[in-house]
Amino acid sequence: MWVEWAKDEASLLNDSDSESVEKLYERGISEYLSIPLWRSQIWDAYTQFEQSILQTIDQSDIQAKEKQVQRIQSIFHRQLSIPFANMKSTLLASKAWEVEQGNSLDAESDNVDGISSRVASSYRKAEEMYDARAHLEEHITRQGISESERYQHFMGYLDFEKSFGDPARVQSLYERAITDFPVSSDLWLDYTRYLDKTLKAGNVVKDVYSRATRNCPWVGELWVRYLLCLEHGLASEKEISAAFEKSVQCTFSTLEEYLDLFLTRVDGLRRRISSARGDDVLNYSLIRESFQQATDYLSPHLKNTDGLLRLHAYWACLELKLNNNLTAARGVWGSLLKTCGSMLEAWQGYIGMEIALGHINEARAIYKRWYSKRFSGTGSEDICHAWLRFEREFGTLDDLDHAVQKVMPRLEELRLFRLVQESKSLTEVTDQREQPLKETAREKRKSGSIAIDEQSPAKRQKSTQNQKKLHEKENTRGLKLAEANDGKLVKDTYSSKTRLYTDQCTAFVSNLNIRAIDEDLKLFFSDVGGVTAIRILHDKFTGKSRGLAYVDFKDEEHLAPALAKNKQMLLGKKLCITRSNPKRGKRESGALTTSEHDTNQSGIEGSSASKESVEISKGSSVAPQVPHSRKHFESIQLKGKNTFAVPRNFKPLGWTTSKPGTKKEEDEKPKSNDEFRKMFMKS
Repeated sequence: MWVEWAKDEASLLNDSDSESVEKLYERGISEYLSIPLWRSQIWDAYTQFEQSILQTIDQSDIQAKEKQVQRIQSIFHRQLSIPFANMKSTLLASKAWEVEQGNSLDAESDNVDGISSRVASSYRKAEEMYDARAHLEEHITRQGISESERYQHFMGYLDFEKSFGDPARVQSLYERAITDFPVSSDLWLDYTRYLDKTLKAGNVVKDVYSRATRNCPWVGELWVRYLLCLEHGLASEKEISAAFEKSVQCTFSTLEEYLDLFLTRVDGLRRRISSARGDDVLNYSLIRESFQQATDYLSPHLKNTDGLLRLHAYWACLELKLNNNLTAARGVWGSLLKTCGSMLEAWQGYIGMEIALGHINEARAIYKRWYSKRFSGTGSEDICHAWLRFEREFGTLDDLDHAVQKVMPRLEELRLFRLVQESKSLTEVTDQREQPLKETAREKRKSGSIAIDEQSPAKRQKSTQNQKKLHEKENTRGLKLAEANDGKLVKDTYSSKTRLYTDQCTAFVSNLNIRAIDEDLKLFFSDVGGVTAIRILHDKFTGKSRGLAYVDFKDEEHLAPALAKNKQMLLGKKLCITRSNPKRGKRESGALTTSEHDTNQSGIEGSSASKESVEISKGSSVAPQVPHSRKHFESIQLKGKNTFAVPRNFKPLGWTTSKPGTKKEEDEKPKSNDEFRKMFMKS
């Protein structure tokens, strides 16, 4: 591209005006070490030039002539010591020239006979070097291969040259590689690393970094190392600042590259201010401006990250130690907490600075501010333990007691919350394990119901009577247990089951989140106290919560404030809390109906009581104190086929369709064999 540009410029100029084209060539050769830009066959041109000078020397001036002959011989000897592709032709040209000068040599032979031993040794060494590199040169110059293959061949060639330890040859090969791959960031990074390792500093390295950042401006690492190279080379602040301003205008792929660039700039300013050499004394305001520029750019993108914390911690440290300004350092931490107030490490860093300075009261004030925040997960627990540890190490006994009074309620709350979460996790695992068993049981019930029609009416009737006897026996046991506990019984209107209420100081809770468990209600009423039992109502078929619960209290003193928590939120739902009184609405028969219960309540309390009555009538489990209510039925093992699912419109032989309470009610009883015989005889 540089050659084509120079040719275009030359075609537009006169022969006398070539200065601009020469400057263009100078710019080109500063960018790339390219042979076509210099001149092809430069050695041949050089020797021809010196030979032309020899011909112009007067033959009588023997001393000048000998001196020029020695110069030409030196050029040939230098050329023969370099591994070129046309080394043999150079050797033949050198011998032919020696013959012209009167030396007796075999100009037709390509061996080194007749030339000096020193030149012959250099030639053999160069020939060996060329033979070792011939296949590598062939690989990088081969036509028809892909760019990736050519790049890999260059890297292999570079590794080969590095093994010989000749920096000049390695650098020359790097320059050839970047001529073919000028925008390969990996190649520029590898090239600059090699120069940093071998040359350390100097104009050569600085020039390469300048070219690298122009060819690959999107690589933040190149800019960072360019700034360090300028600092190593003792560049002026104006030159370093100009390079930094160019770098921040580039587009990098990650925000971490911008952070590294800003920190590198601050590092350089800190070192220059600390050294304070000569007249190049810098003001601390440059550091503050760099930090402010970094935070303005990075804060919206690195919120609550370690990178932003690292930047502010470094800033506060320099404000304190280099600028000796405690107020500015506290301001830096304060601005960080406004952006990253949920980072525990930010609070710990601020407190650590105050403790290091011996400002215990200021550190305690920060702990109190920190404690007032609400953090998710284990954050609150970490704060509590950190405050207690701080008071044990730096505070008085009163300070420790005050911290304990503050943090212990929250620690207990967090412990209960963790137990609830563990219980939920255990329940989910248990449900997942029991799901296959439930599906198997469902399939068995489904297959068992198909066989119902195969049973005889007499067998179904006998099974139904056995079940009735079993339920009566269980209800009798429940009544006896209730009498022994002086409990209050309320009969279920729909299912004819008896529920036990052991205490009149009971609150009925409705609109409860179906995910709520006993521990949630216990925690909700923890400020009231006096909770003796909690019973959440569940659907008897699905087992899921119905959003209703009973909460028993010791006495009226605890029940009253519990009722006052009506309409408060729990797990995202507003609770409705009323007094539970199952004695209200009883008829003389002992059954509780919905309508009678509703008439004894008013407003919200009436509606809640109505819900309570309806849930009682639906048979929800509300009396866990009765040991026979559920576990006993689960322990019963039924044998044989299912005899409960009798068709709705099917009546066994001997039953009539008369309604109860009529004069034919006696016909509802099953007929004996004699009665059937008499009926048939009459007909």
